[in-house]
Amino acid sequence: MIRKCGGAVSVVCAALLLAAPQAAGQDKKTLTISSWGGAFQKAQKEAWFGIVEKELNVIIKEDNTSGLADVRTQVASGKPTWDLTTQGAYSCALLEKEGRLEKFDAETMKALTDIPTTLGRSEHCAPQIVYSVAIGWRDKAFPGKEPQGWADFWDTKKFPGQRSVRKHPIYALEMALIADGVPMDKLYPLDVDRAFKKLEQLKPHVLVWWSSGAQSAQVLKDGEVDMVAAWNGRIQALENEPEGKGGKIKTTFNEQIIVSDSWMIPKGAPNKELAMKAIAIMSRPEVNARISNYINYAPSNTKSYDTGVIPKEKLPGLPNSPGNFEKGFVQDNSWWVNNADAMVKRFDAFLQK
Repeated sequence: MIRKCGGAVSVVCAALLLAAPQAAGQDKKTLTISSWGGAFQKAQKEAWFGIVEKELNVIIKEDNTSGLADVRTQVASGKPTWDLTTQGAYSCALLEKEGRLEKFDAETMKALTDIPTTLGRSEHCAPQIVYSVAIGWRDKAFPGKEPQGWADFWDTKKFPGQRSVRKHPIYALEMALIADGVPMDKLYPLDVDRAFKKLEQLKPHVLVWWSSGAQSAQVLKDGEVDMVAAWNGRIQALENEPEGKGGKIKTTFNEQIIVSDSWMIPKGAPNKELAMKAIAIMSRPEVNARISNYINYAPSNTKSYDTGVIPKEKLPGLPNSPGNFEKGFVQDNSWWVNNADAMVKRFDAFLQK
């Protein structure tokens, strides 16, 4: 039939041929996913999004988020454009409490079975990755010595030098209490007065209160500080860089604060059923495990470590891998949901003293 096309008719044939693939593409639904951008979102795309597109026969449209305020805005509009977004476990728990998220159906909840509830798994939050707040340092700052936990982070006699800590009470209070001798399994509810008293001891030695992951890494890389409390991925990225004037960057998972990021569906999302199916796919052990092959974050599904998808040489660098998980503790999101506002006010006042 195509060979018979000629003259003016060939124009019609060509138009039909060009229109055919467009029509096929139009049959696919679009699933809009927002995430943190950068290397992480690129890793999500490589590890997960292609599989979702193929299995659900959808086109994924990507967007970016800068925090929970974005989700609140989406929901408040009454017509959210996002079908799926990612936020920290604490933010997800807070949005859940505020009633801004869609409830997962039974099939989605079944797919989340092997993700620990301690990571923040619920009927509205699906943990996708695990990371931690760990100690990083420049080895030339402490010749022959390596800090082993938060007590050493506070010990400026044994480990002299400048520190860097996040400009937020989350993480800081837990760090302070462990440094003061509170066992990791006895932290919650947090003894706030004791924590702030311990923070007063460290404050003169904190040169930089960092406000972004990039900043936490940069001040260590540049030698502005000798030790930092930061997200493990940020520190470990420096370990692979050429040794600078400050020496090699090292980190430890001892007494790490384990946290996670979660998938969630904004209330009123246009394609919530598809979003739930996407969550179920990305939560499967063999799919969830793929993230560690593209970025230094760990899977949330405990069975991911049984799939063989993650190379053995990567396991020592993942915070919840066998042997590392036991060195730390999972942050209690529920405590922070109930106390964060008051703690932020008190922490701001503490910094301004």
